[in-house]
Amino acid sequence: MNRQQWQMVAVLVVVVASAALLLSLANVGTHDAITAAREATLHRMLVQVMPDHDNNPVQQPIRIKGNDEPIYVARQHDRVTGFAWVVRAPDGYSGNIDILLGLTPNGAIHAIRIVRHQETPGLGDGIVRNHNWVDSFIGRTLDNAHWAVRKDGGDFDQFTGATISPRAVVNAVHRGLTWFHQHHKELIKLVNKHFSTPLSKKKE
Repeated sequence: MNRQQWQMVAVLVVVVASAALLLSLANVGTHDAITAAREATLHRMLVQVMPDHDNNPVQQPIRIKGNDEPIYVARQHDRVTGFAWVVRAPDGYSGNIDILLGLTPNGAIHAIRIVRHQETPGLGDGIVRNHNWVDSFIGRTLDNAHWAVRKDGGDFDQFTGATISPRAVVNAVHRGLTWFHQHHKELIKLVNKHFSTPLSKKKE
């Protein structure tokens, strides 16, 4: 190649490299924006199911062996006020139902929210639309309720023409409470390890 051709090649290399760099920076920026949006959405959901807190639970989740879902910890003035994580009902009418379960430190339900489902509109989706039904979980513990729908002799309503969806949610929440009870001591140890202010080992 003559000198002019080499110069053209050099210019082309610079242009291609610059374009690749700009594309890479754009991808990083887009990824960061998507991640931030997802975290903001999750935090808004956590605010709905967790007791009052002044930290961002999304930023410091803890994990326990045997549970694939991160455990989010709510703190107010460095004191633990609650926990939340996703429990899954694999037996919904139309597939998995993911439930965000929020508890107080003593294992009472602060609130639940359905975060993902494919239930039938107008029937099974009452697990989202029926706010009174959703709120009927508030204050429930492992021991103060019969964890089944009324059709099965329990304390929770089913919907007209739809029993499978509420039954699946009730059973999944019950499993979540049972897991919390079984792993309470281990959870306390992890909380004490991650945060400077200890959480009393005694259940309130």
